[in-house]
Amino acid sequence: SKFLNDKWMIKNGFLNDVQEHKPWWWNIKVQKLNLSASLILLPEVSCQKAIEILQEKGYDQAPVVAESGLILGMVTLSNTLTSVLAGNAQFSDPITKVIYDQFSKIGLEDSLGKLSCILENDHFAIVVHEQMQFNGNGSSFMKQMVFGVVTAMDLLIFVSRNDKK
Repeated sequence: SKFLNDKWMIKNGFLNDVQEHKPWWWNIKVQKLNLSASLILLPEVSCQKAIEILQEKGYDQAPVVAESGLILGMVTLSNTLTSVLAGNAQFSDPITKVIYDQFSKIGLEDSLGKLSCILENDHFAIVVHEQMQFNGNGSSFMKQMVFGVVTAMDLLIFVSRNDKK
């Protein structure tokens, strides 16, 4: 059962620290990774334009975010190319036809240990930041802003550069 799986419990925020012998970086916050701002695609971008943008900017993946700020999913260069070549999508189709709508989110204040648990099963996580916004009548609501995308390679580079020998 997933409720008996400590890694699932950490990934989903039910447990904080379960490792007795944590690596030195386990409790460091995700914000210390110094990620660069993520490229974001709007849902109406075509598959062809998304491929061009990702290749031109040197990205393998990008979040797809509605103008309202709702995170719709992730698009990857390889999945988009594969879908178009297989005939499951056309170059002219909106990118929403080929997005991954199952993805993990992690906050800037979360630990690298939690990130490590997420990256054991997922290729990436979307780094989000909660921001309070107010509308015209003064009522407020929390909005998630995409801060970046983090991969296992980002974590590995951080650990290897800062390794406490």
